[in-house]
Amino acid sequence: MRQLSELDASFLYLESETAPMHIGGIYLFDARGSGQPLAFSTFVAYLRSRLHVVPVFRQRLKEIPLRLGRPYWIDDRDFSIERHLAYVNLGEHGQSHSLTELASKILEEPLKRDRPLWHITFVDGFPADEEDDDHHGFALIVKLHHAAIDAFSGEEIMGKLLEYTPDARPISQPRPWFPKPEPSEERVILQTGANLLRKPLQVTSLAISAAEVTARGLVQRQIRKLPLPFPVFSAPHCPFNRQITANRQIVSAEVELSRLKAIKANLGTVTLNDVVLGLCAETLRRYLENHGSDEGKSLVAMTPISVRSNSLRKATGNQMSAMLLDLATSEPDPARRIRTIHRNAVASEPYREAIAADRLTELLPSTMLALSARLYSELQIAQRYQPAFNLPITNVPGPQVPLYLQGAKLVRQYNSAPLFDSMGLVIVAVSYQGRLTINFTLCPDVVADGNSLKTLLEESLGTIETAASALPETEEAYNEGGQSHQSLTDEALTMLEGVLKKTFRRFRH
Repeated sequence: MRQLSELDASFLYLESETAPMHIGGIYLFDARGSGQPLAFSTFVAYLRSRLHVVPVFRQRLKEIPLRLGRPYWIDDRDFSIERHLAYVNLGEHGQSHSLTELASKILEEPLKRDRPLWHITFVDGFPADEEDDDHHGFALIVKLHHAAIDAFSGEEIMGKLLEYTPDARPISQPRPWFPKPEPSEERVILQTGANLLRKPLQVTSLAISAAEVTARGLVQRQIRKLPLPFPVFSAPHCPFNRQITANRQIVSAEVELSRLKAIKANLGTVTLNDVVLGLCAETLRRYLENHGSDEGKSLVAMTPISVRSNSLRKATGNQMSAMLLDLATSEPDPARRIRTIHRNAVASEPYREAIAADRLTELLPSTMLALSARLYSELQIAQRYQPAFNLPITNVPGPQVPLYLQGAKLVRQYNSAPLFDSMGLVIVAVSYQGRLTINFTLCPDVVADGNSLKTLLEESLGTIETAASALPETEEAYNEGGQSHQSLTDEALTMLEGVLKKTFRRFRH
């Protein structure tokens, strides 16, 4: 048995009918190079032969009686690949927009808990591009539960399932699989008891470091009550932070990585990730302006950070931390904004690395975590009070070499992320073969006119390119001086945090 971490389990507890917690992917293939469209039966045989590379594909959840502990992953002795596959033919009139509409409907449905938490829909019957008269294009609509993977490991899984050669290799026979017997209820209870005995030691070792990290947030809340000219330490209300429904929409736009790299070169010390965040920030700013929203306060994004190391590397599961990042949307110049985003990210680095997200959630018992997640949603805390952040933005580096499936080339991919209470918009950026696809997963009942985001992003890129080429190098030093309030605040917090750390060290001794 392999037990879920608290972070993994939290995605189970947060799931509801209107907020399924799975990561989605739409993968478009061009089979013209193989001479004929790929048959669904061939895909099924191919997938059978590759199941051994992703063990979680044949593992299901084992719940703990009375929820005394987190669930376990166990082998599904009744595993049947047919329960995880579906076939759809869009017909000769199928187009790309038909595919995204279909994917939106499929991704609205939660995965069933009585089987391994994944599903793939094979979509046939649409052209790979305008020159494809025989409809050689096909697509895979993939759903993988967030309890089993994160955005980073999800890309690794697809990389293992696909191939790096355009030559269709013979499909081998599936490797023999001998599922381990399901543990008895007595065994599960004994294991849970042993974990409970060990947990106090874990809590003792983690409580101090968790308190030190949390101390900054406590100090911030106290300073916010004082009449000082410090910036506000919480995310502003915006149209994205309203109660969501079950409806979903996926809007995507593609950008050449070379254009983003040119912006990075013009701006100097910033990273490519800063440029991506700046592009998203400019797009969101324009959207809010078009819909009459007050953009006076900067939006705050939650950006996941992979904390997996080479020495401790798991194929699946969530090994992530995160940081809250001020997107500087109150800054009117998009080039200066990217430099500000870079400074904000660098300034927060010591704190986001202090304790990983999965370690922090281990401090809470499973029942308490489930209760707090449910109360957060049902009491609409993010709507009644200021949200901790306005939206998540994830930038996942993908392969820069072409991938294939039985000779069919992967030409593009779109990705979606789960929405949850008061978070009606999520952005996932994934690079592949020199291009970056920026995907907006949104609830259309919360984010109106979502299709405009694609046009706004394209306009934003041109504006940033112009601003970056015109911004002088000396502007960076001037802009840093303009952030004196932020620096003073950080110095005050660092001083107070140091006092708290000394206090905690006394308790250690």
